[in-house]
Amino acid sequence: MKILMLSWEYPPRIVGGIARVVHDLSHRLIKDGHDVTVVTYRDGDMSYFEDDNGVKVYRVDNYMISPNNFIDWIMQLNFNMIAKASEIINQEGKFDVIHAHDWLVANAAKALKQSYDIPIVSTIHATEAGRNSGIHDETQRYINDTEWMLTYESTEVIVNSNYMKSELQRLFGLPYEKINVVPKGITQTNFAGYERDYEFRRQFAADNEKIILFTGRLVYEKGIQNLIAAMPKILQGYNDAKLVVAGRGGMIDELRAQVNYLGISNKVYFTGYLDHKSICKMYKCADVSVFPSTYEPFGIVALEAMLAGIPVVVSDVGGLNEIVEHGVNGMKSYAGNANSLADSILSLLYNPQLCANVVKQAKLDVKNKYNWTKIAQDTHFTYQKAICQTMAERQARQIAQEEAKKAQKAKNTENEITNLLGFKKRQAYA
Repeated sequence: MKILMLSWEYPPRIVGGIARVVHDLSHRLIKDGHDVTVVTYRDGDMSYFEDDNGVKVYRVDNYMISPNNFIDWIMQLNFNMIAKASEIINQEGKFDVIHAHDWLVANAAKALKQSYDIPIVSTIHATEAGRNSGIHDETQRYINDTEWMLTYESTEVIVNSNYMKSELQRLFGLPYEKINVVPKGITQTNFAGYERDYEFRRQFAADNEKIILFTGRLVYEKGIQNLIAAMPKILQGYNDAKLVVAGRGGMIDELRAQVNYLGISNKVYFTGYLDHKSICKMYKCADVSVFPSTYEPFGIVALEAMLAGIPVVVSDVGGLNEIVEHGVNGMKSYAGNANSLADSILSLLYNPQLCANVVKQAKLDVKNKYNWTKIAQDTHFTYQKAICQTMAERQARQIAQEEAKKAQKAKNTENEITNLLGFKKRQAYA
C-alpha cells in the first residue's frame, strides 16, 4: 500500500507528540511491507529530502512572505505541501491513502483528495475546544471549523482514546462508525541501556530525597499548578521529597511565583528544556512520575514513565483515565484537586510494595496494549476500510452516471419518435 503522511512536524523537528507518532508509525508500516512518504515542514538547515530507513521524507519551506499570524503561516505551509505532494504523484503515481495528522494539514489533505480522488484518513490528536475548555475567540473558532472540515472530508477518522471518540461525536456530530479508536504506541526499547545515574540525579536532588517528576509543557491544561499546590501537603507527610519539573512553557513565571508564595523554593527544581537522552535518564532517576492534566486526549508521557519502571499518578481525565487502573498499574487522583493528588503520591512514597506491584503490571500493559506492531495493524485496517468505502462510492457514482445516461438516451429516443410522428401527421394534413 502506498501511503502519504502529512504532518507539520517530523524528527528532528519535534514540537509536540505528533512528530514521534508519525515517525514510529511510518517505520512500523515500512517493516510491514508498505510504501510510506512523509511531507512535512523544513526547519532551519534540514535536508529537503531524506531516506529515513525506508521512509521517504520530503520537507518544504514556507513562503518568504512574512505571515501576519500563525494561521497565515499554516495556510502558506499547506500551499507548499500541496505543490510537493502533487509533484511526487505526477512522478511516482497516486497514493492509495492520505493520512492527515491534525488540523494543521487539513487544507492540503482536502485539496489532494479532490484533485486526485484519494481517500483521507485523519488522526485528531486533540481538539481546540478541549484544549481551551471551549471556543473563546476568532482564532480558536477558525481552528475548530478546520477540525470539523477535516473530519467531514475524511473517509475514516482515528482518535487515540474512547474519550476522544465521545468528544468528536459531541463537537462535530460524526457518525459512531466513522471514528476508529487506535491508541498511540511506544517503542518498547526506548529505555534500553539506561540505568539510574546517581551523578546525573544529584544535579536535581539529594540522595535521600525522593524525586517526584513532572514532564511536559508548562501550560494550564497539563495541571502543573495543581501539583505545585499539592507539595505543601506532600512535604508535611514526607519531608524528604523533591519536585522536579522538566519542561518549558508560558506559565514558567507564574509557577515560580507560586512556588515562592508557598515557601517551597528549596523543594522544587525547574530544569527547563531537556533533550531526549536527558529525559530518559531523568525517568530512571525519578521515584514517582505525576501527570495532573485537566485535559489529556491520550497521555503518551504516562506510557513512557510506565515503560521506564516508575510508578505513575494521573488525573482521572481523558485518555489518562483509560490507561491507568487505580491501584493496579498506577494511581489516580481527582482532576484539579491538590489534596487528592497529594494523597495518591503519598500512598506510593509510603508503600514500596505498592510501587513494585503497579510498576510490574504497568510494564505488562505497555507491552501488550501499546506496541507499534498491533497499532500499525489497526491503522492499516482503517486504511483498508477507507479505500473500500471510496471504491464503493466510485462504483455507486459510476452506476448513477450510467443510469442517467440511459435515462437521457431513452428520453432522446422518445423525443425523436414524438417529433417523427408529429412530422408525419403534419405531412398527412398537408
